[in-house]
Amino acid sequence: MEPRDACVLLLEELRRRGDPANVEGMARFGISNAGTLGVSMKDVRALGRDALRDRRRDGAYRHELAACLWASGLHEARILSTIVDDPALVTPDQALAWARSVDSWDVCDQLCLNLLRKTGFVRELVPEWTAAPEEFVRRAGFVLIATLAVHDKDAPDAQFEAFLELVPEGASDERPMVHKAANWALRQVGKRGGASHRSALALALELAGSGELSVRWVGRDAARELRELG
Repeated sequence: MEPRDACVLLLEELRRRGDPANVEGMARFGISNAGTLGVSMKDVRALGRDALRDRRRDGAYRHELAACLWASGLHEARILSTIVDDPALVTPDQALAWARSVDSWDVCDQLCLNLLRKTGFVRELVPEWTAAPEEFVRRAGFVLIATLAVHDKDAPDAQFEAFLELVPEGASDERPMVHKAANWALRQVGKRGGASHRSALALALELAGSGELSVRWVGRDAARELRELG
């Protein structure tokens, strides 16, 4: 089956599994209802596994299928595209174009978790995106720090020291989607332990004394969690 034919079938299946009641529930968690069908993440991931059952090693097929799913504009189809795409074929231009078209925090986070963290250029995105004016591009920059802190266990502490320097600017962004992601990044770096924990806790305590509301919240929330880790 050609990628576009598979795409049509997946879109039909997503629509079949949609539940308007779930859309209302998702909206209460700040998830955009634009193009949202109300398909559970369990079902989305299952569809992704099924779609790749016999084509996991076919990067070109995965990449074309993902492009078709993303182009549909459907909320769950875009999350599915982050699952099926081949990170080796994703380019910086594609990554930025997708990030700029995101309209909901969950799609932003899944894009980072499922796909962008696995690309060869992910570390180059962090300083650029954390300074971007677009809300979800900037959020993605901090989400990438958080995901790398969790998954790139062999990375040196120096890499995350550099990432921590980006957190104060994100913390001062009054948009919740951004400063909450900066908080997430700060906490996850601290959870790496050792020098990363000491540096993250010191920064959290510094931010906690700020006169800016969002900065103070980021610092206090992170400091509370990182202190518990000792």
